[in-house]
Amino acid sequence: MITGVSTACLYPKPVEEALYDLAVNGVSCVELFLNTHSELKRNYAHGIANLMKRFDIKCPSVHPFTCEMEPQMFFSEYERRVSDMLEYYKLYFRFMNIVGADIFVFHGGKPSSFCNSEIYCERYSKLYRLGQEFGVTVAVENVSRCKSASSAFIKEIRTMLGNEFAFVLDTKQAIRFGEEPVKFLEAAGDRTVHIHISDSGEMGDCLLIGRGRFNFRQFFDRLAGYNPDCSVILELYRSGWSGISDLVSSYNKLTRLTEPYGREQEL
Repeated sequence: MITGVSTACLYPKPVEEALYDLAVNGVSCVELFLNTHSELKRNYAHGIANLMKRFDIKCPSVHPFTCEMEPQMFFSEYERRVSDMLEYYKLYFRFMNIVGADIFVFHGGKPSSFCNSEIYCERYSKLYRLGQEFGVTVAVENVSRCKSASSAFIKEIRTMLGNEFAFVLDTKQAIRFGEEPVKFLEAAGDRTVHIHISDSGEMGDCLLIGRGRFNFRQFFDRLAGYNPDCSVILELYRSGWSGISDLVSSYNKLTRLTEPYGREQEL
């Protein structure tokens, strides 16, 4: 089980600056949240890879800036959009090959999207199979405003897709939808490959570690039973912390919490 921090925590700081700030403060694993098209260019990707090599940083996952376009481009009646978007997502997969990431975060459709579960799985499968050609695992994330909001939907598509499915659990999004995060672990089982984590409680659903009442021990016990090699990434909104020391403190707490599960910073 590996722990890290998302560069999204430092938004709107440019990705390379966010990466540098985390690196010099001792964070050895990051999720890269790309924010615009120019960051998909080869020379930019190589620059990020060189920075990661300089500080010996690992990157298990990449989050796309186009997630808000996915309902329109992957899940509409205009099927040509799917082909065009598959071609565009090759740019992400190429970027991931350069920086050494292998999990791609996918939001998917919204409840208003043109698709039932069968169409959802058919469109997602195309992207999943394309990712596999690049050595990339495309993983559906539970997002409270998307079709993936409920554990019931995750369980349904996992059953339909079998081994052509992977899952990213976002604890704050589960709580925001009114479900316990462990329900999603039960729904996705060993297809859970990645976690976006934060604390939660009376003060909110996206807090620094230690500011809420989330039962991390219980959660990691359950997660280890499904996938002890899962990556666990701290993902907070910029309003949720004051200084970089807050992020580093939370990262260190997560690291200590996952140590009993054979944490290994080798990807």
